[in-house]
Amino acid sequence: MMSAIADYTLVGLISLGTVFVFLAGLGVLRMPDLYLRISVTTKAATLGIGLILFGAAIHFTETSVTTRILAIILFLLLTAPVSAHLIGKASYFVGVPLWHKTVIDELKDSDKAESLLGIRSGKKDNKEVVLDSEGDEVIIDRTIGDEHGEHKKDDGPEANDKDDGEKDKK
Repeated sequence: MMSAIADYTLVGLISLGTVFVFLAGLGVLRMPDLYLRISVTTKAATLGIGLILFGAAIHFTETSVTTRILAIILFLLLTAPVSAHLIGKASYFVGVPLWHKTVIDELKDSDKAESLLGIRSGKKDNKEVVLDSEGDEVIIDRTIGDEHGEHKKDDGPEANDKDDGEKDKK
């Protein structure tokens, strides 16, 4: 009798886990932007894999196997949300666009950009200072040029004085 209950529990847990993993895969296909895809995948896949592994722990009655499976479940529950959060935040600061129907953008006017992910940026007097791929500061001046701004390389005060001197000669 105990074996039949364990078997039905095992089938139920693994089937439910499989449904959640399937819903995570479906969510990746159906969600409109990266941030919602990350959310769906993290929640549904973590729960689904956890249920499948818990079913495996019931099937393998050895203590060493069950302990390892429970350690894997705990590790998965601790690391999946944190990694999804960091991937989402890094994607935001890299410039991955939000879905056009997004209502709240809590990071839009955040002053924490310098401390998050080692990104150093700032906006002063319609000028934005960002780092390019080589680590050099690039100043984007929104008050001049076309509507997208002009990119200028900032080599310090001496370089700016040289540029002004060259303009005066012409």
